[in-house]
Amino acid sequence: MINGRVALQQRVLPSYRKAFLERLAQSCPDGLSVFAGRPRKAEAIETTTDLQNANYKSARNLHLFWGRYYLCLQLNLMTWLKHWDPAVLILEANLRYPLNRMAMQWMVRRQRPVLGWGLGAPMLKGSFSSYRTKWRNRYLSRFDGLIAYSTQGAEQYRQTGIAEQKIHVALNAVSSPPRKPPYRAMAAPPLRLLFVGRLQKRKRLDLLIHACAAIDSHPQLWIVGEGPYSSKLQDMAGRIYPETKFFGAIHGDYLGPIYSQADLFVLPGTGGLALQQAMANGLPLLAADGDGTQRDLISEENGWLVKPGDVHDLRKTLLEALSDRRRLVKFGETSYQIVLQRANVDVMAQEFVRAINQIGER
Repeated sequence: MINGRVALQQRVLPSYRKAFLERLAQSCPDGLSVFAGRPRKAEAIETTTDLQNANYKSARNLHLFWGRYYLCLQLNLMTWLKHWDPAVLILEANLRYPLNRMAMQWMVRRQRPVLGWGLGAPMLKGSFSSYRTKWRNRYLSRFDGLIAYSTQGAEQYRQTGIAEQKIHVALNAVSSPPRKPPYRAMAAPPLRLLFVGRLQKRKRLDLLIHACAAIDSHPQLWIVGEGPYSSKLQDMAGRIYPETKFFGAIHGDYLGPIYSQADLFVLPGTGGLALQQAMANGLPLLAADGDGTQRDLISEENGWLVKPGDVHDLRKTLLEALSDRRRLVKFGETSYQIVLQRANVDVMAQEFVRAINQIGER
């Protein structure tokens, strides 16, 4: 348990984050308040304000600029902070939210700890990258502790000079521990490849369609989701790989039958959270190496990592994965055990509680 009120700031509150926050709130007997606003329309992020165990406060987000120069001003941040008067503050460890510095200073003056939470500190590129890197590293050093989404993110924090004892890892999770292992029989060909997620260009489903078209066994490709890239992908699949089936947007329990009939979950572009849902349903994985989340979830015992943007590596790895149906079933069983033991919202919340209490002890 955590003594005192806890405050947690987010730019937006995606629906997939609800399960984690509800679980964290159970460890905050004095209360958890979550501060978040609305995304830009073009982002098409599904958000929620419905928290049963935590207090939700709506942020007035002012979005400035685009791309690497994007900033978000949460105009009522200090009003919320002063009203909630927390014992501990958790901020997104990101320079894109300039007013977070004011919140940090407010806590420091009262000798109260501030935790940062983020992906890590990847190498910055482009104009003024050297100056931006120094500015970011100086900002990160002011946190009492940092929680990384992945072990790769934690290593990036270490490389900025942050002390080892200030860094914690809470694997980015979206679901509770699975209740029971799914039963999977060895499938007969053609095998089914499954993708679930937003249909965006960065997901690189174009590569997956081209890779499948170059495989003689013609696996079925199932794509679940909607997004700005939907029509282009459907046109492409119709021309290149008609064995592609688009299901549209499906959520919650309705996804169960689709997961149960799939043989391999494929994530050819950016992302990582969808992998955990696939693992909870006992599926082996094939994903592009990205922000570090993938490396914490995929090993030689449950899947394959491929080079981002490389259609030849994707095709070669798909051929290897589909060559042994018995291995696919075994890999799926390992995926299930990983989610059960260390990649779920219960473990993620426990790591947050541990980080907060360690800061309190220091």
